[in-house]
Amino acid sequence: MKLSLALLTLSAGSAGAFAPAAMPRVRPATSLGAVSKKDTYSITLLPGDGIGPEIMTAATGVLDALTARCGFQLETSEALIGGAAIDACNDPFPDESLQQCQASDSVLLSCIGGYKWDGNPRELRPETGLLKMRKEMGLFANLRPAKVLPQLIDASTLKREVVEGVDVMVVRELTGDVYFGSPKGIDVVDGKRVGYNNMIYSEGEIERIARVAGDVASKRGGKLCSVDKANVLDVSQLWRDVTTDIITKEFPDVDLSHMYVDNAAMQLIRWPKQFDTMVTGNIFGDILSDEASMLVGSLGMLPSASIGEGGPGVFEPCHGSAPDIAGEDKANPLALILSAAMMLRYDLDRSEEADILERAVEAVLDQGLRTADIKQEGDGCKLVGCIEMGKAVAEIVSTIDVAVEV
Repeated sequence: MKLSLALLTLSAGSAGAFAPAAMPRVRPATSLGAVSKKDTYSITLLPGDGIGPEIMTAATGVLDALTARCGFQLETSEALIGGAAIDACNDPFPDESLQQCQASDSVLLSCIGGYKWDGNPRELRPETGLLKMRKEMGLFANLRPAKVLPQLIDASTLKREVVEGVDVMVVRELTGDVYFGSPKGIDVVDGKRVGYNNMIYSEGEIERIARVAGDVASKRGGKLCSVDKANVLDVSQLWRDVTTDIITKEFPDVDLSHMYVDNAAMQLIRWPKQFDTMVTGNIFGDILSDEASMLVGSLGMLPSASIGEGGPGVFEPCHGSAPDIAGEDKANPLALILSAAMMLRYDLDRSEEADILERAVEAVLDQGLRTADIKQEGDGCKLVGCIEMGKAVAEIVSTIDVAVEV
């Protein structure tokens, strides 16, 4: 397709050309769980690239300790994604991996990407595999908690009084917006290249993410801030209108507010404690969730959950693949361990076991163990590698005094 200047202007008659990808009919549910509690679960592991295999080994060791203690089983199998999949079969997310993930109860992903594949054409980049996975598995909702732990409060670049007590959940729509809208591409107009993408949302896409956000907010502090750019973007005005309608009618006890994205980015740094739950679109959420993560002091501490309307979710740390330290036993496995806790809580109906993992992570920090990314000069803590940190968490999981309903 050659882009004409006329194509750059939307008209009422051309709206069909700009329609989002067909969205499957979904039930208006607010339950985030995929399966009921049972004795054995099937889990697909996606070690990915860079430090991914190292932190996956640490996390599965912790899960082994948990299942041995609590009397249930995780039947795990690995699949390819990202650069590892490109190298093995010239596809960043092969159909075999997709089918294995879809057949599982849940999916645990380490991280993808690296300098090696940055120069590849877009269809052969690791990130393309990640986008394909989200779309094909219907993972429309991304939950990213940013909770400042008292043990790491001085690791944040912000003042103690600003970040102490911060506990924010960012709910990001994951399968729409400018990352998936069409038309898109790079064409030549009057001898010059023109790049274009389409920021687009359907009413149904906004409704379902608003329901997830309302459900999450109702189970937290009861406050929800919807972030948009409704003062200049029509798609954001629709976002605001639909979100207001859903929350007002279906979650009357949730205190809903709205904020423009530029102000939200500033407020997250100025006064983050004003936020409890935030909901926003794909591109705004991509930026704001990374910004919120630095309130904690390190991406190496932050988990995330990507969930759909049923079926398995995908649970992964917020950090990248860190190829510069891959294989050096310097990686921090705690974010993946906390992602496994989110998997237990949201996909496997194992909240008590999730509590054990989360408390074990805090306990290992109380013991003064630190990987390089969270080590502060003069903090009196012990610098450890990925292997030692994983073993320390596993040992605590086996012994920590927490009541668990089996």
